[in-house]
Amino acid sequence: MVALALNGGPPPDLQELCALAASAGARVVGQVTGRRDRPDPALFVGSGKAEEIGRLCAECQADLVVFDHTLSPGQQRNLGQALKRRVIDRVALILDIFALRARSHEGKLQVELAQLDYLSARLVRGWTHLERQRGGIGLRGPGETQLETDRRLIGQRVKQLRLRLSAVERQRKNRLRQRSRQGTFSVSLVGYTNAGKSTLFNALTHAGVYAADQLFATLDTTSRRVFLAPGEFMVLSDTVGFIRDLPHSLIEAFKSTLTEAAEADLLLHVIDASDPDRDAHRQAVERVLSEVGAADVPRIEVMNKIDCAGLASRSEAGPDGRVRRVWVSAASGEGLAGLREAVRSHVPAFPSPETWPGTLSDNAGFLQPSVQSLL
Repeated sequence: MVALALNGGPPPDLQELCALAASAGARVVGQVTGRRDRPDPALFVGSGKAEEIGRLCAECQADLVVFDHTLSPGQQRNLGQALKRRVIDRVALILDIFALRARSHEGKLQVELAQLDYLSARLVRGWTHLERQRGGIGLRGPGETQLETDRRLIGQRVKQLRLRLSAVERQRKNRLRQRSRQGTFSVSLVGYTNAGKSTLFNALTHAGVYAADQLFATLDTTSRRVFLAPGEFMVLSDTVGFIRDLPHSLIEAFKSTLTEAAEADLLLHVIDASDPDRDAHRQAVERVLSEVGAADVPRIEVMNKIDCAGLASRSEAGPDGRVRRVWVSAASGEGLAGLREAVRSHVPAFPSPETWPGTLSDNAGFLQPSVQSLL
């Protein structure tokens, strides 16, 4: 694991990078940090630091080196040759985790698109040992190199993926329009990865989606109707978590999924109250929300994991009287009633149960205060 402080920035923190590596299935055996004014054009690190990394790899018998930075194709190739080991950067590591976690058809398409976008820039001198392909009799011509062939095939596959994702996006927009016509109040969970969004989603809906103490446990959006009060409901959506320096290719690939947040009536920004870096994580989430067009969507900050931070559940209202911040524990259920009331403070009016799709018997369960969701 390698991290550098550049341009006089703060000392590098490898804790998150180690967590990412563990999520991808790697075992961390060594760490290297450093400080530089600017990256070296050839190796990103200096030649002395590269030698230090090589010695550590030999001592620890490491077969993979992960950089907590984005490497250019040339830097990645030169480092691999110098260290005689596979070298990847932060973007490749995140893409690998996404490939492991994607379960839905849409999620797999989005991950493959981001991977091809990343790979297309790294088809540099990978096939220079192969001469131009030649045709048969009557077809002899300049042909194309293997590199050009690979780029052409990748371009064709990217075009197919974009067409498929466009169709999925149209279907998603149709569902969102249908919700809007029905007067459905839509709420999306957003936040830094591993802040507890899926655990909170399960606590509110009993949906049983996968939740684990690991980065990017959730990639596929899940939506459920949630009981707030007799005759009052919302549609809650669990979305992919954010992270600092999230690759732009991933934001582009997952833009249709993140539309859930941009089109929501309210965002629940889940924050790990026990995390000392919560303020930096909050800013990282806000940057991504701005990029996907969700900067102006009303939101409630949900300070989660108060049981780990030793805090009590409470609510904090803004100048308009609406709740802006709630302290809860999704794991223990403490403060969830206050969270429901906080959501209700942002809703001017609710539709009657008769406007929901389904028969009366389908919706009758929502009229019972003990029932929290309909799966």
